[in-house]
Amino acid sequence: MQNWIGIGIWIVMGGAIGLVMKALISRPEETPGHTVILMVLGAFAAVIGGMLGVGIFEFYEPLAISPGGMAGAAFFSAAMTFVYRWGLRALI
Repeated sequence: MQNWIGIGIWIVMGGAIGLVMKALISRPEETPGHTVILMVLGAFAAVIGGMLGVGIFEFYEPLAISPGGMAGAAFFSAAMTFVYRWGLRALI
């Protein structure tokens, strides 16, 4: 049960990080409708990053609510939404 709660926290945290990236990086030529895409991308990246963080940093007790899982989720979510917001959107 504790792992499911941790994964839920990752999803909410990833969506919030997507909204923060939208607020921090403004694009003048942006079309409306990217808020939902950023939230879903942030949530997906947080789940992947959380799994990587737990796998890399938590050897003896792999729980989703561990510091490694939370840090991995936050970092990977911020990185992926930043790449989408700043990098890939500039190419399109």
